[in-house]
Amino acid sequence: MGEKSADFRPVSLPSPRTFCILKGLLRVRTPFRLTCCCCGGHVTFQVGDKVIYPNHGLGVVQGIETKTILGTTCGFYHLRMVANETTVLVPVDNVDGVGLRRAIGDEEIERLFGLLGDGKIDNHQNWKGRFKDNSDRMRTGSIYDVVEVLKSLTFLARSKNLSFREKRMLDRAKFLVISEISEVSHEKSEAIEEKVDRALERCFATKTRSIARAKAAKTAPTTRVSARRTGTAKAS
Repeated sequence: MGEKSADFRPVSLPSPRTFCILKGLLRVRTPFRLTCCCCGGHVTFQVGDKVIYPNHGLGVVQGIETKTILGTTCGFYHLRMVANETTVLVPVDNVDGVGLRRAIGDEEIERLFGLLGDGKIDNHQNWKGRFKDNSDRMRTGSIYDVVEVLKSLTFLARSKNLSFREKRMLDRAKFLVISEISEVSHEKSEAIEEKVDRALERCFATKTRSIARAKAAKTAPTTRVSARRTGTAKAS
């Protein structure tokens, strides 16, 4: 008796492009039930909302839809990324995991520029520790964390050459800050970049004065002690 032929069944897989978009985002262990306003539920974002996707920039929610991928059904935010007009799908139940958030409001812009120019800069001398801290900040999606990365790496770049990875991170941080403020304020990115650069100049000037004062405070006691010793020697 001959062997039975294998039962081959067609399997529908996501396209390579869709799979790349979803890789690292989809972490669903049980089927997800999408709830939305049209069915009496509630979602974090609405169609038309401007959102920030960490390390990618600003996007607009184009739709909220359900998809079945590899046998798992879940809800997705359909985002149109403003910088390059690409489409990204973010699982609704993994919004916190990827750090998706709303764009800042008008009232936060002044606070951001205040932070940019406050003269406070965290700067690790150790490359490994510095890169880890800055990478963690970039992943949070917080514009305030990104501002801290922008300040520290821009200040560091004035005294030494940055590694390729840090240079790329600096460019990304500046792009994210400028693009979000530009979108919220409805000003051209060139104008916002000038304002950001001026705020950074104020920051570095304040930091430089602070460093100079700290050095002066350290040397002052030594100078006074030396003067007293010189006076005592003359008296003898």
